[in-house]
Amino acid sequence: MTQPAAVPVGAAVSAVRQASLREHNLALVLRQIAAADRPPSRADLAAATGLTRATVSALVDDLITGRLLTEVAPTPRSGAGRPAVGLTLAGHGPAGLGLEINVDYLAAVLVDLAGTVRHRAVRRVDLRPVSPVESLALVGEMITEAGAEADRQDLTLAGTALAVPGLVTATGLVRLAPNLGWRDVDVPALLGAHPGLGGRGLGVDNEANLAALGELHAAPPGSANFIYISGEVGIGAGIVLHGTLFRGARGWSGEIGHVPVHPEGRPCRCGGRGCLEQYAGQEAILARAGVTDPPALDAGPDALDADPDGSLPAPVPGAAVTRLVAAATRDEPAAERALVEAATALGVAVAGVINLLDVDTVVLGGVYAPLARWLAPTVEAEIRRRVLTAAWSPVTVRPALLGGDAAALGAAGSVVRTVLEHPARWLGRPGR
Repeated sequence: MTQPAAVPVGAAVSAVRQASLREHNLALVLRQIAAADRPPSRADLAAATGLTRATVSALVDDLITGRLLTEVAPTPRSGAGRPAVGLTLAGHGPAGLGLEINVDYLAAVLVDLAGTVRHRAVRRVDLRPVSPVESLALVGEMITEAGAEADRQDLTLAGTALAVPGLVTATGLVRLAPNLGWRDVDVPALLGAHPGLGGRGLGVDNEANLAALGELHAAPPGSANFIYISGEVGIGAGIVLHGTLFRGARGWSGEIGHVPVHPEGRPCRCGGRGCLEQYAGQEAILARAGVTDPPALDAGPDALDADPDGSLPAPVPGAAVTRLVAAATRDEPAAERALVEAATALGVAVAGVINLLDVDTVVLGGVYAPLARWLAPTVEAEIRRRVLTAAWSPVTVRPALLGGDAAALGAAGSVVRTVLEHPARWLGRPGR
């Protein structure tokens, strides 16, 4: 048998180093362009990165060919010479698909490399009586719809991430989602082979974690320590410390909805008693306020298509939450009592988190975002009352910047950031 020719050890190491250096430099150039406040030129990039102009030009050419960058009209120059061609992230290349499955709705968001939402769809449906297989089949329909929209807009799906309200392992196994009635549901096994994913697999994570990541990247610099509270039928929390998502030893941190605020209180779906979500969850607030949703039937996708100018309308909360906002705006006593009681319970739980973790911001997301005007003052009062350091280290309580679809946006953003951080992987993909 003929033996393959030996490769000198030094040559192999050199080849690896060259490949690693190219990957590093591709990411460096792409990050510079993504962070720039105006489209930089090749010369600007060379000056900012310390790379030679020839190296920058070669890297930029590769990124343009891979549909990660596009050239734009030259920016005006004050000095002599021809204006330089600017570079910006491509709006016609890879895109991330973010999905969310929650107790009473499904959502899908398609985001391009620059972070622009190119497609958004929401389907209102009560998933509690629906099996995991049937629920994920509905998610599959939304994947198909989003894929068709991506094709129409000349976008290539770079990946897909799904947000789930429950305990999710690193492999995408949903150990427990009590409000959905799920236990040990292997989501990638059930949905990962969907043809709309293009063979690129499916990431699965806790919805509050993905929402917190989305909020982290949407917030202004300096927003590095906060707890994101996702208020829905259940309540989850995403914890960000020093600019990094804190997952806990096994990746299951953030189940604030099952922190007891009344140890001998109302029974919870998790099997405990007096859990926060029994007092501050969406259904608890609506019931206390005397506001209920009509039966949550699957009325089909409520897809919000692009306007002529390319913009997309923001999603609106469910009908019952909208009615609650209206009632609170009219100062109706039942609505006011319900919101104060929910905010008091929420403040008690959040104060305990702050005493333990010393975060400086509380972000109210999910249905809490449109209700923040009424919830925040009472939550702040409980924090001042219960947090040991509150007198000299105040805590900010604010609504989420991303609104009600933060989890789906965070999921899509996680895909896009992977491309931005590792462009060489994208360029090396077959059929990208």
